[in-house]
This record gives sequence, structure tokens and C-alpha cells, in this order.
Amino acid sequence: MKRSINIWRSLDWITVFIYLTMIFFGWINIYAAVYNEEFSSIFDISQRYGKQIIWIGASLVIAALVIGIDSRFYLFFSYLFYIAVIAMLVLVLIFGKEVNGARSWFEIGGFSFQPSEFAKFVTALALARYLSVKGRTLNSYKTIFTSSVIILTPALLIVFQPDMGSALVYFALVLVLFREGLSPYLFITGILAILLFVVTLIVDNLYIYSILVILAILIHLIISGNPGLTLKGTLIMAIIGGAVFSVYRWGVGAIRVEQIFIISLLLAVAAFTYYIYRFKAYLILVIYAFLLGSMLFIFTVDYSFNNILKPHQQSRINVVLGIESDPSGSGYNLNQSKISIGSGGFTGKGFLQGTQTKFKFVPEQSTDFIFCTVGEEWGFLGTSFVILMFAFLFTRLIIIAERQRSSFSRIFGYGVVSILLFHFVINIGMTIGLVPVIGIPLPFFSYGGSSLWGFTLLLFIFLRLDASRNEYMV
Repeated sequence: MKRSINIWRSLDWITVFIYLTMIFFGWINIYAAVYNEEFSSIFDISQRYGKQIIWIGASLVIAALVIGIDSRFYLFFSYLFYIAVIAMLVLVLIFGKEVNGARSWFEIGGFSFQPSEFAKFVTALALARYLSVKGRTLNSYKTIFTSSVIILTPALLIVFQPDMGSALVYFALVLVLFREGLSPYLFITGILAILLFVVTLIVDNLYIYSILVILAILIHLIISGNPGLTLKGTLIMAIIGGAVFSVYRWGVGAIRVEQIFIISLLLAVAAFTYYIYRFKAYLILVIYAFLLGSMLFIFTVDYSFNNILKPHQQSRINVVLGIESDPSGSGYNLNQSKISIGSGGFTGKGFLQGTQTKFKFVPEQSTDFIFCTVGEEWGFLGTSFVILMFAFLFTRLIIIAERQRSSFSRIFGYGVVSILLFHFVINIGMTIGLVPVIGIPLPFFSYGGSSLWGFTLLLFIFLRLDASRNEYMV
């Protein structure tokens, strides 16, 4: 049964006010980033700041339309939207316009749009629809698998464009799965995988493999409390490893370090099969699985870094990790970004007074590096204001998500938080050198119609769902 309520009165106006503040502050910073004295009017549509006010006006219309549509519409058509956006991501690979080496834009007349920006909120809707089915839990491998397919399908299609930055955003939706009951052990495994990824890039593989083996031995010793068994297993591993090395060294030919460790580990598992089965020593099996999985992961990281990533992407990662320094090449953007933000001091140089901005030292100042303009012209106070606004927004959205009566609305709400949080952390992180430069916009601040409309749809669909949380009574 439907209750008669005033949707506009039920709307969370605090969040709406934050949204309006962000897009206004973003607009004036876009104006500062690409300011042209010959076209000084902020409403000049021949310039980016003039075009941005058009995108802002259109986003307000979109927000009003989203609020005016019945909330059940987003639930019932979520799968259809998902299929449509997957089709667009396939078609853009064939008919799309190539920009900066990525075929990710449709151009119709003089209008261009990027399907990947709209795929974010659609994927969050589809995931919420799937997980909100009564009785469906993340204790089931089938549920985990299907959820992963929903998340990874658009991500993989975007990788083929290629647009690695946009593709990585979808992995943020894993946070939704944890909120809905996914095992925390998988979260810990994910954190360890990230650490191992970083370590693999900066430490020689021989040392990593050696440390992993020693760690596995210590874990077994502590948990089993049987020094004799641990010693026997270590000796068997050492003998098998020595034999594998000898065979390849003097018989077959050259062999890589990881091959010695992996082959030795597999043969050791075979040697311990009877013991594991006879005494149900599943601890040994778990430790072997940990070792083998870690080693295969290291091999995958090495292969992907050297054979899949492009040279400029490798350089960006190396610059962030401190492996190489190239202030005039791959590290130029990061170097200029740091100079720009640092030069702003506590209060900034003042509106339209940024020298780094005026002389265009920082590339993509109005899009990926808009935070540099904030830092230079508004200083520490300005950047703190932006960060606090986002912190307030995330806090507010989590509160709204937790008060939902519908699991669909709650799950979608956490999808909104995950996507916006990922953009916020990565965008600001890359401008100050904490993460590699991967090129994703700062929500509600960066120039661009597709990104602003995508974020507006993402946010206001959730606000519409929240406004109607008391509308339908079962």
C-alpha cells in the first residue's frame, strides 16, 4: 500500500546543499584553472568554464527528473539498464571516438559522452537488485560469483578501451559486499594482496619468496606446536628444492627463481599427501595453499607489470614508489602538482592569482588535477574545506544508508559511498603523490559533462530512494 507523502519535503536537503556547494566551488575553480583574459566572462560558452555551467544546469534538471520518478522504477528496470550499458560499452569499442589513446567516447553531432561514467551507477543498481533478493546471502559461493560477474563485466570492457583508471573504480564496489556479509578474511586477504603487490615491485623476488617460506614455517611451528614435524617438513622442502635446482642447472638449462620455488612446493605437497590424508593435517594444506597462492600472485604481478602495462604506466608507478625519478618526463605531472599545492601555503595566493595555473605548468588542470588549483589559490584552508566537505558527505550518506527500510536502497547507498570515496581518495592521492596518476575526476569538481551527470544520477537516485523509504507500506 502506498502512503501519500511529499517527496520534496522528505528529500535530504543537507546532502543536496553539500552537492550544490561542491558543484559551485568546482565551477569557480575550473574558471580559475583555465582563465583567459580575452574571454573573462565566467559564462562564456566558448571556454570550459562557460560549458561547465551548461553541464551544471543540465545536471540540476537531471536531479529534478530523478526525484520526480517513482522510486520503484529504479528497482524494476535496474537489470535492463545494466544490459543497455553493457551493450554501449561493447559498441563504443567498435564505433567510439578515440581520445588520448582510449576509445571510450561516443560522438553524436557536436555532443560527446562517455558510457563508462554512466555504467558506474547502473552497475551499483544491478548489484543492489541482485543482493536484495530475500534469502540471498554472501555465504553462498554462487552469490559471490554472480556478484563478481556483475562488477567485473563492465570493468573488463573498460580495460579494453583502454581506460585503467575508470576500470579500477568498479573494484570499490567490493566494499558493498563486505557490508552485506562477505567474510572479513577476504578483506584481510585483499589488504595483504595490495601490500604484496607493492613489495613485489620494489624488492627482488628471491628475498620475497625466502621470507614467505620462513613465515610459513614459523606459522606452522607456532600453531602445531610440533618442532619435529616442522623440521621434517622444512628438510623435505630443502631437499626437493635442491634437487629441482640441480636438475635444471646441470640438465635442462636456465630456470627462474619463482619456478624453483613453485615446482618444489608442488612436489612437496605430493610428498605430504599421504600424511595430510592419514592424520587430517589440514593446517599443512592451508599453509601450502597460502605459499603457492602468494608465489603465483607475485609471478602474475611481475608478468602484468612488464607485459601488460604500457611504459608510461610503468613509469608512473615507479615514480610514486620512488624507484625512479623523472621530473621532466613521467614524473612531470606529479612534480608540478606538488609544487602547485605547496606554493599555496596556508591561505593561498588568491583567486585567479595562481602562477602555476596561469602559465599552465600542470596538465589537465581543470579535470584530473583540479585539486591543484584549489591548493594553489585557496591554500591549506581551501584544501581542508574540500576534504571536510567530502568527509561530511560520506558520513551523511552512510547515515542515510543505515536508516533505509529496503535492502535494495541500503545496498545501493553503500554503492554510492564506495564509488565516490574511491574517486575522492585516488584523485587527491595522485595529486600529492600517494598513488600513481591514473586519470579519474574529482566528483562534482572536475570539468566534464559525462562525469558530472554520472555522479548526479548516482547521488540523486539514492536520495530519491531515501525520500520514499516511508512511502510504501507492505
